[in-house]
Amino acid sequence: MKDGFQKGTLINVLGPKAEPMDRSRMSSSSAKRDSQSGRLGSERKHPSHNSSFAVASLRDPLQELPSSTTRMTIYATVATALLLLSALRSVVATHEHPEVNSTSGLIVGHRAQNRTKTFEFLGIKYGQAPVESLRFAAPIRYVAPAGTVYNASSWHANCPANIPPESKYPNFTGEGFAIYNQFTAHLGDPQSEDCLALNIWTKTASDVGASNKPVFVFFHGGRFTIPGPHSPFYNGKYLADTEDVVVVTVNYRLGIFGFPGAPGLEQNAGLRDQRSAVEWVRDNIAGFGGDCERIIILGQSAGASSVDYYAYAHQDDPIVAGLISHSGTAFSFIPNDVSYSQSLFYNVSATLGCGDSTADSAVVVECVRRKNTTDVLAAARFAPALPTTALAQATFHPTVDNVTVFSDYVPLAKSGAFAKIPYLAGNCNYEAGFYRVGAYAANITLTPAQWQLFNQRAFTCPTKYATDARAQHGVPTWRYRYMADWKNLRLYPASRDYPDSGTYHGSDMDMLFGTAYDVTGRRNSLQEELTSRYFMGAWAAFGRDPTAGLEVYGWPMSRSNTSSLVQLAYDNQAIPSIVSPDLYDSSCPPVDENNPLPGRGAF
Repeated sequence: MKDGFQKGTLINVLGPKAEPMDRSRMSSSSAKRDSQSGRLGSERKHPSHNSSFAVASLRDPLQELPSSTTRMTIYATVATALLLLSALRSVVATHEHPEVNSTSGLIVGHRAQNRTKTFEFLGIKYGQAPVESLRFAAPIRYVAPAGTVYNASSWHANCPANIPPESKYPNFTGEGFAIYNQFTAHLGDPQSEDCLALNIWTKTASDVGASNKPVFVFFHGGRFTIPGPHSPFYNGKYLADTEDVVVVTVNYRLGIFGFPGAPGLEQNAGLRDQRSAVEWVRDNIAGFGGDCERIIILGQSAGASSVDYYAYAHQDDPIVAGLISHSGTAFSFIPNDVSYSQSLFYNVSATLGCGDSTADSAVVVECVRRKNTTDVLAAARFAPALPTTALAQATFHPTVDNVTVFSDYVPLAKSGAFAKIPYLAGNCNYEAGFYRVGAYAANITLTPAQWQLFNQRAFTCPTKYATDARAQHGVPTWRYRYMADWKNLRLYPASRDYPDSGTYHGSDMDMLFGTAYDVTGRRNSLQEELTSRYFMGAWAAFGRDPTAGLEVYGWPMSRSNTSSLVQLAYDNQAIPSIVSPDLYDSSCPPVDENNPLPGRGAF
């Protein structure tokens, strides 16, 4: 037991493949932790497994060698040899600019930067420009005119958003400043309402005809107000390259443009954008080597809640084969009701000189539609948030319409009114480590106990409720908790009264996408690189076989009151362990009594 956590049973599989790691992103001193913490898996047994995976035992084949220095030398030699073989294979790669026919035209891709066998296709339109009469409306599918050729070599514009001010938090580490401000979209990317586009990464253009790769469609987080797909956090090239999967990231409308609350219109255009993107992927992804029968939607934070919303909204026609939620479920925050959302819209319309709730609503909406983007954003910035004792919830975000977002998730969950497809969900050990920076900017001070309550009510308990509901209805369900605190990803150090940033909100994204070095410029440790490889491999196994793929990794299906919660990177070690979820869930109230406190939500 350490800091209230325990190591539990160690999982006995490191991963299904033994490809070389990208050691250019690893610290030259990464062997130190290996000698301090013991050898990998010396007491594990090899699991049973099916023939579709080449499973590697966690037992270290070099465990009898006399020193970690000797071991690391051999590791490096083997890795170098494998890298050379990989390079030789890549010589026979196909043409530099693969072409794929799609409903959006002939899409011309290119090699991803510093990848020899992975191609990217950026900025592919899936929806018509939601401007003029289409502003605030549900998306309309974009179909390219005959003969359209699109050079997919650059990002599409971000959807318009009010970017928060650059953080002035006084205790940032050097890399912490870069991480936080990139995470909050301080990248100088252009914005445009013509933003309904997606990005695709896929390995080896010659494989395009096979159409058998699992497909990961990712919805970014950011309070439904902050752009994300162009962030270096979510670049799909490493995941696609390492695991031979197809990765898709999606632009969807944000803030007032995605969640306007406008009277007389279909609500939650941003969530409808996500569904439209999934439909585009279903219809076109075979051309990029993807299997339309193995589409997985996954998201982080607000994107994770979007995934859960999707399961309830599309229970009879989900299209997708599996769901993954990183730090967010339908229980994680309180959606707006119709009256509050409309009050926000009328606040903006009055500011723009278009009238308020006393005027004809259709006239008001059409007037706001004619205003320029900048003026609408400026007016929305000052719409009043609901009173809160802590972090204010975003104003323009999902609204209950009982079509895309519901008011009664507790009874819906109990009755199983969601798509019965495999579900993987989890959260970070200290989500508050990220939000403390925002609290500083808002001049809000919470005690350590209040921050722990925040972690519990906004993340741990909602994850429990979502996974328990699935398990109770016989849905294959897995749950994890990410535990690492890597020095090169730390936002700020510990102080007298507070811990360091710890396993903060969003820190698992660096592991899944393998982008830590790209974000910070600091090399990964060996354990960090191994953890990233484990994340990629386990998630890819879920994608290949959502019903049983994680069994290859020794993951038990999630069950309350049994040892079924998988701790990832506990004590900064790559080997996962299994504990009872009660270790973290014991203080969770009954689902119908939970409130994401303090404040109205976490996003």
